[in-house]
Amino acid sequence: MKSFCQSIFRILFLFFIVPVTLPALAQVSTDELRRGQQSLQEGFHNLRFRLDVLEKAIDDIQWHMDVGDVAYIDKLFMAGPPPRGADRATTLNETNPIKFWTYVFIPKDIDPSKKYPLLVFSHGGVHGDFNTYYTHIIRELMAQQYIVVAPEYRGSTGYGRRHHELIDYGGLENDDVHQAMLMMLENYSIVDSRRVGLIGWSHGGMISLMNAFEHPQHYKCAYAGVPVSDLVARMGYKRAGYEDWFSADYHIGQTVDQNIDEYRRRSPVYHAHKLRIPVLIHTNTIDEDVHVLEVESLINALKAHNRQFEYEIFKDVPGGHSFDRMDHRMGRDIRFKAYKFLEKHLDPPRKFRNVREMEQAAYRFTR
Repeated sequence: MKSFCQSIFRILFLFFIVPVTLPALAQVSTDELRRGQQSLQEGFHNLRFRLDVLEKAIDDIQWHMDVGDVAYIDKLFMAGPPPRGADRATTLNETNPIKFWTYVFIPKDIDPSKKYPLLVFSHGGVHGDFNTYYTHIIRELMAQQYIVVAPEYRGSTGYGRRHHELIDYGGLENDDVHQAMLMMLENYSIVDSRRVGLIGWSHGGMISLMNAFEHPQHYKCAYAGVPVSDLVARMGYKRAGYEDWFSADYHIGQTVDQNIDEYRRRSPVYHAHKLRIPVLIHTNTIDEDVHVLEVESLINALKAHNRQFEYEIFKDVPGGHSFDRMDHRMGRDIRFKAYKFLEKHLDPPRKFRNVREMEQAAYRFTR
C-alpha cells in the first residue's frame, strides 16, 4: 500500500504539484512515465482485492442478520490438496495444502441427539463466493432441517489476491468441496453419513456434478441448476476476455486450442459415463450465461451412456441464468421441484407440503 501511495504522489507531483513548463516536462523520460503508470495500475489491481476482503467481512455480518434467527452460523478453516505442480516444487510453501474457509449452517431447532441430512452447497462464479445472494435458499433449507456446508474453495473472492490466483476451475476445487464434506462427517455427530447430497447452480452445479461422478459412494443425490457443462464449447461462445481467466499463467496457462484435452478433463460432459447416483438438472432456454445448448449437450451425453437421471428444460422463464433463484412466483415454484427431488433421496425431517410453506420459511410474511 505504501508503494501504491508513493506512485500516486509521484504522478501528482510530476503533473500537478510542481508548476512545470513544457521544457521541464520534456525532461521527464517516457520510460519513467510508463513505469509510473504501470505502478499505478498494479496498485489499483491490488486495491480491488482489498475491497473484496472488506465486502466479504460486511457480507458475513449480513448473514447473521438475515438467517441468524433460524440457523447457527459458523465459518471453519480447513485445508485442501496442494496446488498442481507441487510435486515439482522447490519451496515448502508450494507443497503445503491449500487453506480455505467454509460456512456451516445448522438449524436452530434440531435435536442434538439425532442425525440430520447434509447438503454440500457449492457457490457459482468463475471467481465467486458464498454470499447473502443465497439468503432465501438457506432459510428454506433450514426449515427442512438440512445441515449445510458451503466451501469457499480455491479461487473464491473475498480472501485476497493469493487465494484468488489459486483458482483451479474444474480441477482441485472439486477436491476442496469434497474435503469440506468429509470434514463434516468427521467432526459433526449430528450429520447422517448415509444422507449426503450435493446442490449448486452454474459453476456450483458443475462442481456438484463432478463430485457426483467421482465419489458416488459418498453422495445419495445431486441437484445441478444451469450447470456449466462443457468448457470447450463455452470458450467458443463467451466474450473474448472470458478465456483469459482460464489461460492466465497462474491457472491453466494455455488456451483451449493449445490444450483441448485439459479443458475436456474439467468438463462434466466428458465424464457423463461415470454417473451412478440420482441427479436432477434444470436449465432455461433464455439463460444468458450457460447457454441451453451447453446443458443439452450434457443431457444428451448422459442419455447416450444410458444413465438414469432427471431433467427439465424450462422455456423463457424470467431471470435467465438466475431463473429458479429469483424471488418471483415461477422461481419459487421451480425451486420447490428441486426440493422435492432432494426430499425423495435425503428424507429431511421436515418436508414442505406446498409452496406456501416454503415461502413462509424464506420470506416470513407472504399472502
